[in-house]
Amino acid sequence: MDKAYTDRFWVSPDGLKLHFRDYPARSSSDREEYPPVLCLHGLTRNSRDFEVLAERLSEKRRVLVPEMRGRGDSEYAKDSATYNPLNYVIDVEALLAQEGIERFVAIGTSLGGLMTMIMAGMNADRIAGAVLNDIGPVVDTGGIDRIREYVGQGRSYPSWMHAARALQEVHSPSYPTFAIEDWLTMAKRGMVVQQNGRIGFDYDMSIAEPFQEPDSAAPPDLWPALDALAGRPVLIVRGALSDLFSKETLAEMQRRLPDASAVTVPDVGHAPLLEEPVAVKAIDDLLARI
Repeated sequence: MDKAYTDRFWVSPDGLKLHFRDYPARSSSDREEYPPVLCLHGLTRNSRDFEVLAERLSEKRRVLVPEMRGRGDSEYAKDSATYNPLNYVIDVEALLAQEGIERFVAIGTSLGGLMTMIMAGMNADRIAGAVLNDIGPVVDTGGIDRIREYVGQGRSYPSWMHAARALQEVHSPSYPTFAIEDWLTMAKRGMVVQQNGRIGFDYDMSIAEPFQEPDSAAPPDLWPALDALAGRPVLIVRGALSDLFSKETLAEMQRRLPDASAVTVPDVGHAPLLEEPVAVKAIDDLLARI
């Protein structure tokens, strides 16, 4: 069966070869009508996280799913200090320039949502709409501390089932309704078979180094960047069990962006997969406005 996407590459300003999935719009009549969608993944994640969403949205829209430096098939950075949100944005700007994309819809999960806000702060006019998935200008320290406990540990497993059980042990509070099949899917999205035959995480363990520094999880004072999204379609998604994105932060975001829509995904923590029915409907409703 043919893939719905093409594996493509671009080069960062500091010379790294970076990978992205390019999903063309399957409906030829719609290819020029709609701005493309840019899906931006979380801290330890990669393009596979968006495989269901991207294939669905590419019925009408081109979808680009870049992998940030140090993840998936993108080259690892020589300097771990470059693993930070601003550098990731600079890298993605190079991709947009290569593809000649002047206007787009951004869908950002966690780190990807921080990147979306940074891009809005730089030039919001090119953002046709945005989805901020379980992230806001303020990140809760409880969630950050939890992530710091596992990121960069470099563990590996003898089988996919062992890998799935290990994820379940760490992340079951965020996904209490997952069956073992769901954990296997999550394992195969976030891990790969390594050269030694064991199953390991598909990212450079060095991304943990800058993330472990105090106040490094998010750029300071992103509220003005969020404010820059005013006047355009915005969807804010929160996992009901999230320990990273509080109800209070969501309420303040809604106060600042009164036209934004918001949904809370039940029985999910950080972060919703954007495959849950309530999230699917909310994203479709947002895109219908663009």
